[in-house]
Amino acid sequence: MGSYNMDSHNCMRYITQEGYVQNEGDIQVSPGGPYPISYGSIVPQRKEAANLLVTAAVSSSHIAYGSIRMEPVFFVLGQSAATAAAMAMDGNLAVQDVPYDALRERLEEDGQVLEYDRPARKAAINPKTLSGIVADDAEAERRGAWLESSSVGGFVGLAYSHDNHEGKGDKSIVYEMTLPQKGQYEVRISYTANPNRATNVPVTIATASGEVTKTVNQRQTPPIDGSWVSLGAFAFDAGETTVTISNKSTDGHVIADAVQLLPAEK
Repeated sequence: MGSYNMDSHNCMRYITQEGYVQNEGDIQVSPGGPYPISYGSIVPQRKEAANLLVTAAVSSSHIAYGSIRMEPVFFVLGQSAATAAAMAMDGNLAVQDVPYDALRERLEEDGQVLEYDRPARKAAINPKTLSGIVADDAEAERRGAWLESSSVGGFVGLAYSHDNHEGKGDKSIVYEMTLPQKGQYEVRISYTANPNRATNVPVTIATASGEVTKTVNQRQTPPIDGSWVSLGAFAFDAGETTVTISNKSTDGHVIADAVQLLPAEK
């Protein structure tokens, strides 16, 4: 059974025209859950070898191998290969002739999971279904090199942005919104929680009386519908305002997804 993760690291770095350091080649996405790996992917062609099982240099594409190479998958492949090798020796068989039904039965007896009905992934949120004034990260002004991801469900739009836990203090995302009239508005931000997130993400709000900065712990599940956290209600003038998410002095990955302004109840 394959991994939940797709983890391919950077292959190079370069300087952008704006003078920022940009990583190239990083792929951090979810394959949507665990997946099966064929026994045939660890068995060579019969004409090449009849007594060899390969658990590391498996037959796969480069992208697929970025997930297969994760340590838990190697554990499973090693167990599978050892079991198949023992059956081949006991039966005086070529590894290509090990009966899969018997191999499957033994692996399941030993506790390996070969099929898994994963729970439904939390769906993305369509920004058009949200009330109030909503700005997604896709529309915001990015300062510094941010990456997009859809690994953890429950985000707004097509993806969310993250700072890759790099360039602390050099990255921010500025959401610009237009308020039709002055008044009190509740400010919410959305993010997807995960143990690798920062506990101290600064969010700066341009209110009528000046800037206010709140700190968000993105390791905690957002309390509103599992996607949103309220930063409070503030007075705003009519016209343009901004909400800025930055990675200054943060202690983990910073997520920037969407900002929502709702008229506050009087």
